[in-house]
Amino acid sequence: MKATGIVRRIDDLGRVVIPKEIRRTMRIREGDPLEIFTDRDGEVIFKKYSPIGELLGFASQYAETLYKTSGHPIIVCDRDTVVAFSGVSKKECNEKKVSPDIESIMESRQMYTRKNDGKNFFVVDGNEKIVMSCAVPIISGGDVIGAVVSTQNAEESMSEPDDTEIKLVQTAATFLGKQMEE
Repeated sequence: MKATGIVRRIDDLGRVVIPKEIRRTMRIREGDPLEIFTDRDGEVIFKKYSPIGELLGFASQYAETLYKTSGHPIIVCDRDTVVAFSGVSKKECNEKKVSPDIESIMESRQMYTRKNDGKNFFVVDGNEKIVMSCAVPIISGGDVIGAVVSTQNAEESMSEPDDTEIKLVQTAATFLGKQMEE
């Protein structure tokens, strides 16, 4: 593990402050859950906890089913990375960071549907091949934990999502959110 040169002391309540530079780099926001564990060498490790990660196998199967049903590539992401997908290549999506576009949709807690106005929103940071058609935040226990996104390939003709595509993505996001609450 690479040393950062930053040292913090534990206070009388057992708390430690994670420096702002590290929080920014790791995209740790106030209220984000962290998993704390130790390794065999006695190191204490803080890892961002992804609630969607608990449903990884299930989310992957759900994405595959949605893709087969709708014919549109599907991506399921947590607040930081793509966790499940179907209809897009593994190289373009697997564990890639989400774009600022999808982050703002999650923050707004509003559904996004593509309009034929020439403006494209992207799912994966730095990848302009995968364009959002429809995106719905996954909300569990009042918190946004991710999103379900129906996509289009930027190299093909673009269209607005139809009502069926929108309803499928809404249903998937609602269902995954309810699964996390149980």
